[in-house]
Amino acid sequence: MRRRTRPPAAPLPQRAGIDPVRVRLPADPGGAWATVRDHLLARYAAAVGPERVDAMLAEGRFVGADGTAVRAEEPYREGRLLWFHRDLAPEERVPFAVEVVHRDERIVVADKPHFLATTPRGRHVTETLVARLRHDLGLPALQPAHRLDRLTAGLVLLVVRPEDRGAYQTLFRDRLVRKEYEAVAPYDPALAVPVTVRSRIVKERGVPAAYQEPGEPNSESRVELVEREGPRGLYRLMPMTGRTHQLRVHMDALGVPILNDPLYPEVRPEEEPEDFGRPLQLLARALEFTDPVTGAELRFGSGRRLAAWR
Repeated sequence: MRRRTRPPAAPLPQRAGIDPVRVRLPADPGGAWATVRDHLLARYAAAVGPERVDAMLAEGRFVGADGTAVRAEEPYREGRLLWFHRDLAPEERVPFAVEVVHRDERIVVADKPHFLATTPRGRHVTETLVARLRHDLGLPALQPAHRLDRLTAGLVLLVVRPEDRGAYQTLFRDRLVRKEYEAVAPYDPALAVPVTVRSRIVKERGVPAAYQEPGEPNSESRVELVEREGPRGLYRLMPMTGRTHQLRVHMDALGVPILNDPLYPEVRPEEEPEDFGRPLQLLARALEFTDPVTGAELRFGSGRRLAAWR
């Protein structure tokens, strides 16, 4: 089996913690693109307009592997690599700080606030945990070992060096990380807790909410009631698996949806601007695992608290 060669390092630095885009010029058997400009127009003009593509070329925004600006009239060459920074749309600032719980030469454990996405995706690019920490800590290769929902606060494990990432991702894949969450939700005296929920969860691309369907279970969560105060309860949630929205789906299925959840039991329209005063009352409270490099037993706890609980 042919070993894949690693692409050359980007000749452009990150911008606000975001990598430049890398473009490999594809095969052109029909000879449609005589110049680099011809291809870039075919590739991007429909999205940003031909004037913007030409302006970016004139400004030297597209560069080759040596960092030299690419000229519009350069002959097209299959396989050539180009890099450029996208024009990023302005994003509403998430007005909460990221706390660093632990940092060493291999990992960073961050305490993420509500509303901050873990990784750049869709309309959340610079306002993400990864982009902030790369910039603030000066760690351009920082990557998460797992993901936490944008609306969920709490602990996220990130890996400093690319060569270590697989080892830490494997912990989550093989369910070797003990994860503990807290949630505020309605108190139901008819709900027998503690309870273990197993179900088949499906999440379709482009559809906001996941749903359950009959079939072999692919998700499992343990739900315990920690305290009760009037009509609300503080719950401890322990997912054994990591399906998208798993805890939110399971709490809704039990008849006690998590407070301020905009998707369960009912999908509500997105608010513009976002209401930062009504965070989802779900917190990734603790992470516990054996470090795959050192063998040390590690446990980390979040310093955050759920606003709806006392």
